[in-house]
Amino acid sequence: MAILTREQAKQIIDKVLSYSKADEMEVSIFGGRTGNIRYARNTVNTSGETNEIRLSVNSVFGKKVGSSSTSELDDESLKKVVARAEEIAKLAPENPEYMPMLGPQTYPAAATFSAATDKIDPEFRAKLAGDSIEVSSVGDLTAAGYLEDFSGFVATGNSKGLFGYNTSTSVDFSITVRTTDGTGSGYATRDFNDVNLLNSKDVTSIAMQKAQASANAQAIEPGKYTVILEPTAAGDLLGLLTRGFDARSADEGRSFMSKKGGGTRLGEKLFDERVTITSDPTNTEIPSSPWDGDGLPRQKTTWVENGVVKNLAYSRYWAEKQGVPPLSSPGRGGYIFAGGNESIADMIKSTERGVLVTRFWYIRAVDPQTLLFTGLTRDGTFYIENGQIKFPVKNFRFNESPIIMLNNIESMGKPQRVGGDLIPAMKIRDFTFTSLSDAV
Repeated sequence: MAILTREQAKQIIDKVLSYSKADEMEVSIFGGRTGNIRYARNTVNTSGETNEIRLSVNSVFGKKVGSSSTSELDDESLKKVVARAEEIAKLAPENPEYMPMLGPQTYPAAATFSAATDKIDPEFRAKLAGDSIEVSSVGDLTAAGYLEDFSGFVATGNSKGLFGYNTSTSVDFSITVRTTDGTGSGYATRDFNDVNLLNSKDVTSIAMQKAQASANAQAIEPGKYTVILEPTAAGDLLGLLTRGFDARSADEGRSFMSKKGGGTRLGEKLFDERVTITSDPTNTEIPSSPWDGDGLPRQKTTWVENGVVKNLAYSRYWAEKQGVPPLSSPGRGGYIFAGGNESIADMIKSTERGVLVTRFWYIRAVDPQTLLFTGLTRDGTFYIENGQIKFPVKNFRFNESPIIMLNNIESMGKPQRVGGDLIPAMKIRDFTFTSLSDAV
């Protein structure tokens, strides 16, 4: 499916708006191509490509909202989808939190689209998979990987004159490599907007090294250790932290940002002074959509500065209720964690006794108020002694909070893109491992 141009999308939206009899109407169009290839045991087993376009309508009478959608863009289908939305709205109960639609907005330019990613085809996916499989086979190792790419657009408009249009691309690649005896496992992942930044051979080589080095792991006693978290491992926990930057859940006493007795912890120093967390939709490494779900422009924001909580996200409704300006969250990913200058090798050299962690998995909440989580290490966990990796260790279960983690920082590396965020490798003291796991 060809991506609709800005002009084509606006023409369709204007046409739909002309059919409206409601007090207010919002129209959104989403379209794109998603492709993938999957392999296991060094053999491709599935691949595919889907094309989708969908138009959604929200019709409003007073505070009564009705929604409908269609994948057909001919005039008759567009008239029907408007009629359905209006019929539903008239039957719906009032939404006490409904906010009137916004008028025209100015959205920042976003570097979310890559022409190279847009040109990905089945042959290109097969080559990326083949390159990965080839290096694994030569090394007498077994690879299982997954590549998914997307190219598409989104357009939105309403009866108040708002209009926005954005194109975006993405590519996500992950690879697990096992030794033939199954005792060693390595993992690596990369995500970009521009596929030119992805080298599947290099990423696979990292997973191969971890697989070979992690074979025949030894058991060591659980307890509190200095840990070196690679960016993927750090991101597994820090992504859970950023979900708490929501003003409403904090005001209502439902998050770690809630203050005992009422109120929020806005303005408090909750983390090590080296912790600064920002977001910027125009950042070229992790560009994001120019607007949020309310239609508000996203803007560069400091969430935490030198350990102090500076901002929380406010929806339009909650902002009006609290008497403050609304503030958008970055959406999926988009957070930038300030780092340092130490490499992982430097962190290892300065560690007398510790554990290097590739990643975590099966993470589950234990206590939302303290942000305590439990989970397991996986795909490469190593014991460090006197500045050197001594041997691979069996996986641990951990019980830890990213709040405590960000108060026990010893050093950090340069931030790298992980799951749409920029995350540094981190050396953390007194990380709590509670038990062993025999799983590889």
